[in-house]
Amino acid sequence: MSNGEPVIRLENICQHFRVIHERPDTLRELFARVFRNRTSFHDFEAVRNVSFEIGRGQAVGIIGRNGSGKSTLLKIIAGVYRPTRGKVEVRGSLAPLIELGAGFHHELTGRENILLSGLLMGYSKKEMLARQERIIEFADIGEFIDAPIKQYSSGMYMRLAFAVATEVDPQILVVDEILAVGDAGFREKCFQRIHSFREAGKTILLVTHDMEDVRQHCERVMVMEQGSVIADSGPEEAIAVYKSLLLPEVVGAH
Repeated sequence: MSNGEPVIRLENICQHFRVIHERPDTLRELFARVFRNRTSFHDFEAVRNVSFEIGRGQAVGIIGRNGSGKSTLLKIIAGVYRPTRGKVEVRGSLAPLIELGAGFHHELTGRENILLSGLLMGYSKKEMLARQERIIEFADIGEFIDAPIKQYSSGMYMRLAFAVATEVDPQILVVDEILAVGDAGFREKCFQRIHSFREAGKTILLVTHDMEDVRQHCERVMVMEQGSVIADSGPEEAIAVYKSLLLPEVVGAH
C-alpha cells in the first residue's frame, strides 16, 4: 500500500511519432525525396496529455486495447523514449521488463549477460558475481546459461530477464506483457516474487491483457484508449471500462 510519497510523476506527457507513408527502396532514394521535400508522412500521437502520480509501494496496472499507448507510456517512464512534450519524474532505482532481451548482447552467454546487465544498471562486477548464482537458480534454464542467448527461446529470454531485473532489488519494477510467454509454473514463481516486492513496499507497474492478473496483483488500474488515460480506479471498475471498449469489436466480429 502506498505511503503517499510519489515515486513516479507524469505531467502533460505527449509522444509523437513520424509515420512515413511511402517507404523508399534505397537509402539514395530516401535522401533524394528528403532533399526534394517529397517525403509523404504524418505525425502520430501515441500518448496524449497524460498526467498522474504513483505512490511508493503501489501496485498499478495499465490496461487497454492493442495500440492504445500502454507500451509507449512504459517506455517513457523507463527512459527509453524522451517525451515530445511534458515532464517525467522517477524517484528510485527502476528495473524495466518491457522488451524480451532488451539490454542483452546476443553473442554473449546468459552468464556473461548477467554481469553485463548489472554493470549497465550501475552495479559493480563484485556485486553481480555475488548475485549470479541466485539469478541462475531462479531463471532455471539449465545448461543454456552458458550458451549464447541468440539460441534462447522467448521463454528462456523472459526467465533470465526477470531473474536479473528482480534480483538487483529495484525500488520500482515495470513489467510489460513479457510474462505472457512463460509457462504456468514460472509465471506463478514470478508473481510470488512480485508479491514479495509489494510486501517489501516496492512499487509495481504492470501492463497486461490478463484481467485475472490485474485483479490479483493490482490495487489501482488505469485504462488507456487512443493515447489517453480514460479511467483510473480500482480493478473491477477499470476492468468494466476496458470490457466496454471491447464490445464494438465483439459485435463487429459476428
